[in-house]
Amino acid sequence: MSLHGKVAIVTGGNSGIGMAIVLAVAEAGANVVIDYVCNPDATEALEKRVVALGDKAIGVEADVSKVDDLQRLVTSTVEAFGRVDVMVNNAGVETRTSVLDTTEDQYAKVLDINLKSAFFGTQLAAKQMITQGGGGRIINITSVHEDWPMPGNTPYCLSKGGMRMLTRTAGVELAPHNITVVGVGPGAVDTPINKETVADPAKLKILDAAIPIGRLAEPEDIGGVVAFLASDAAGYITATTVFVDGGIMQSSPGL
Repeated sequence: MSLHGKVAIVTGGNSGIGMAIVLAVAEAGANVVIDYVCNPDATEALEKRVVALGDKAIGVEADVSKVDDLQRLVTSTVEAFGRVDVMVNNAGVETRTSVLDTTEDQYAKVLDINLKSAFFGTQLAAKQMITQGGGGRIINITSVHEDWPMPGNTPYCLSKGGMRMLTRTAGVELAPHNITVVGVGPGAVDTPINKETVADPAKLKILDAAIPIGRLAEPEDIGGVVAFLASDAAGYITATTVFVDGGIMQSSPGL
């Protein structure tokens, strides 16, 4: 599974799942562009880790909820490395609010960062891939909640459901250009977004018990799947989602 000579963009790439994806594709040999909106020191430290693996990396500060920033991210990648082979739409937020108490601003924030960024990230990356030739990979980091309701987190579920159909429809549209579009749907992952649950032994025990494999995913569990999907080995996978959830979507009390 080699990505030598490939260039990958990872949005929201300097923490959590994004950081694990950056390191996984770099370990497979890709040069990486790390998108971020805060904590430039973390981005710089991550760039050094990529370089230590023998690859090249640059950080680009870009707010992916803005199309102009996304275009600058793609343009900066081409200026630095000459092409874009892999686009990972990973940036995401949640508000943990219900349909009854979500404000307009909360709704807009979640949909813009999660779904709008994935839509136009897909569009702009695909246009570049078509221009340069040779096809490419677009990977959308969704969630089990693209299909599985999470009461009390409605805007997030809505955004991930939209990513599900973006992945399927764009995968069909872009297939003639040899561009695949695949979703990766994590379950519960040990990242800052779940820090309150991880810090509470009682809550963590309940969550672990609901996962057939018996534990939360580590970010590296997701990164490895993304690196595989970015490789030639996954060239026949498109317009679908690969769930990396430890079986939680299939769990049952057995009654």
